[in-house]
Amino acid sequence: MAETAGDPIRFQTLHESPIIRVRAFRCAACKGGPGPEEASEENTLVLMRHGAFCRHFGRRRITADVNQAAFFGKGSAYRVSHPGDHGDRGTVFQVPQRILQEFVHEWDPALEERPDLPFPFPGGPCESGVFWRHRELVRTLETGATLEPFWADVTALQIYADVLGAGFLGQGRPARSRKADTAIDHHDLVEAGRLYFAEHLGERLTLDEVARALNTSPFHFARIFQHGTGLPIHRYLTQLRLRASLDRLAEGRGDLTALALDLGFSSHSHFTGLFRKAFWKTPSEFRDSASTREVREMSKNLEA
Repeated sequence: MAETAGDPIRFQTLHESPIIRVRAFRCAACKGGPGPEEASEENTLVLMRHGAFCRHFGRRRITADVNQAAFFGKGSAYRVSHPGDHGDRGTVFQVPQRILQEFVHEWDPALEERPDLPFPFPGGPCESGVFWRHRELVRTLETGATLEPFWADVTALQIYADVLGAGFLGQGRPARSRKADTAIDHHDLVEAGRLYFAEHLGERLTLDEVARALNTSPFHFARIFQHGTGLPIHRYLTQLRLRASLDRLAEGRGDLTALALDLGFSSHSHFTGLFRKAFWKTPSEFRDSASTREVREMSKNLEA
C-alpha cells in the first residue's frame, strides 16, 4: 500500500521495533476507481478495522474488508478502487525479511528461494480471534499506554503469524512437520529464558535482544517460552517483578519511583497501575499495612 503526494491516505506509526512495525492508516477516498497503477514497496500485511478497498490485478479483483486480510508482495503491481463513500481504516504490519522467512518456512520452504515474493496469495481470512486481538492491539497502542515492550512485539507477531497461517491453510497447505527441536531442546530454551530474566530483572528488555542473547529467533522463543511456562513473556516478566516488589515494600521501601525503576517498570504510575490490578491496592497502601503472612499470600495468588 503506497503513499503518494496528494494521496487521501494517511499513516501513523503505532509501534516500531527491530522485529515488527505497526502503522494505522486512514483513507478518505470515496467510492470510485480503480486508480492508476501502483506497486508495493515492501512485503506487508493489512488488516481492516472499517470499510473496504479493492485491488485490481488485470481482470481479477480482490477485496479487503474486516473479514479478509490483504497481503502486499514487494514489487507487486495493482490498482485500487473503493466500494464505499465513507473511507476505510486499517493497520499495516511489516516484519524484516528474517522474520518473514521464518514464518513462511513453516508452510512452504520452497518460497524461501523467492524472498521478495513470499505470499502465494493476495488475501486470506481474518478469523474472529485475530479480529478482536487486532482491535485491542490498536486501541492500546493508540492510547499511548506505557507497556512492557514485549507485549506489543509478541502480540503483533502472533497476529501476523496467525493471519499468514490462515492464508496458507485456505490454499490447502497444511503446516510442515518440524524436524525440530526435541522436548529437551525446548526445555533448555525455556530455562535459559528464565535465567536470563532473573539476571536482568531490572532492565527494560526487548524481545529481539533477549532472543539474540539466547541464540534463537524472537518468534520461536516467544512461542516456546509461552508453551513451557503457560504465560506470555510479558505476563511472566511482570509477575516476576511484582512478586519481587512485595518483600521490598514489606521492608518499608520508601521511594516508590526508585523501586519501580529498579524493577524495570517504566515509571511510578506504570508500577502502581499493574500492582493495583494484581493486588487490589496501591503499593503505598500495601507498604503501610504489609505483614509477612500477607506478602506470602499475595505472592501465591498473583495473576499477572
